[in-house]
Amino acid sequence: MPYSDGRLSTDLDPLERGPQDACGVFGVWAPGEEVSKLTYFGLYALQHRGQESAGIATSDGKRIVVYKDMGLVSQVFNEATLDSLRGHLAIGHCRYSTTGAPVWENAQPTFYTAREGGLALAHNGNLVNTPELASMLPDRRHGAGTDTEVVTNLLAARAKDGQPVEDAAMELLPQVKGAFSLVFMDEDTLYAARDPQGIRPFVLGRLGQTSGAGGWVVASETAALDIVGATLVREIDPGELLIINGDGVRSRRFAEVQRKGCLFEYVYLARPDTTITGRNVNSTRVEVGRRLAREHPVDADLVIPVPESGTPAAVGYAEASGIPFAQGLVKNSYVGRTFIQPSQTLRQLGIRLKLNPLREVIEGRRLVVVDDSIVRGNTQRALVRMLRDAGAAEVHVRISSPPVLWPCYYGIDFATRAELIAANLSVEEIAESVDADSLAYVDLDELIAASEQPKDQLCRACFDGVYPLQVDADSQGKYLLEKVCGTPEGSTLASSPK
Repeated sequence: MPYSDGRLSTDLDPLERGPQDACGVFGVWAPGEEVSKLTYFGLYALQHRGQESAGIATSDGKRIVVYKDMGLVSQVFNEATLDSLRGHLAIGHCRYSTTGAPVWENAQPTFYTAREGGLALAHNGNLVNTPELASMLPDRRHGAGTDTEVVTNLLAARAKDGQPVEDAAMELLPQVKGAFSLVFMDEDTLYAARDPQGIRPFVLGRLGQTSGAGGWVVASETAALDIVGATLVREIDPGELLIINGDGVRSRRFAEVQRKGCLFEYVYLARPDTTITGRNVNSTRVEVGRRLAREHPVDADLVIPVPESGTPAAVGYAEASGIPFAQGLVKNSYVGRTFIQPSQTLRQLGIRLKLNPLREVIEGRRLVVVDDSIVRGNTQRALVRMLRDAGAAEVHVRISSPPVLWPCYYGIDFATRAELIAANLSVEEIAESVDADSLAYVDLDELIAASEQPKDQLCRACFDGVYPLQVDADSQGKYLLEKVCGTPEGSTLASSPK
């Protein structure tokens, strides 16, 4: 499952760590339903957003229980574990780390005791004022390994002082800067909050409308709603806090809307069957391919994708160009993230661990190879070499995103600017570096047009360097909190008092 929706093709080379996903969050309030299993399936649908760790917190109205571990959702949970997580509301998380080391202590949901119970929280995104927030911690000695843990600690501390969680959130959230789609819970209530820019996608869904049962779901993507049988109600607005309990759904606004949705979600991060701000992601990617073909035509025999994330754009390219589409590369769907370091012999195989060419399809052919992005260039270099070794007459690379020139500080773990090949070489120099007969990227304005979103409502920083929020690059990084707060603490199973 983890890569059936398409890992970024720059991650196909074991020698290269490309841009990594944002995390996935899911929350459900549904008395009478098996909320832990609904959350499990929701996280399963969001697995492409993070593969390092997974966790679920549930409440039966008396206490919160959190279970989390390193690994994929299917590795962390089994039937017995899910059966032990009982209650009427739950939140879940699958993680790729952007702040804090990829270790168990930093897995989510995070948990802190509040005044008369507990508070569990999960976060998709990345904050840009984490050191400032960490300086507000009531007990710096406790340690906090992630921006998520800092926010949880601050919310719980306010609740301990007697504030209702809702009021604590309304006081704290205006001080939190960066990208955040938050799901959090006390024993009785599910909360969801989205940053004023709405950088990461976040939606509200309704459970059981046809059966008459009551239930609400919040999730990073609409695809997760589909998997659990929920109906999309609407996007959670930027700057909005939702409060979901037995009284229904209430909305409070903690900041004005300054919409800047992430454009890279349309390029790769989101599942193709997800809809963001009314625009289907797969349709966007196919349209990008059409525009790429019109913008950068080439005389060739076949269009082939780099599976899976290059496939929709390759379909669009073939459609607009009239060049036949073919599957020229076979992907091993069972090779995911591995913790076993390859030997030198296996290392030399490189990309072949995950992709293998169909010689009968490509031998003697002039190929248009459609990929989603180029980061360092190692993957494309190995891919072109492999295709030439299999007999390709020509290899023309077409990229369905503009050149990635700048790092992301809002939840995507891109390489540094010094490592980004497009920040240091011209398009012609990159083509020569990867040994392609030609190379072309889609124009930024064409990508924006394909998304059908207003340009001024999109974050395009990784492409044009225009950041919607001021960022001090020196205060960013995975391990910044280890300097501020020390080593984080944690335990395998956390629960609130009865």
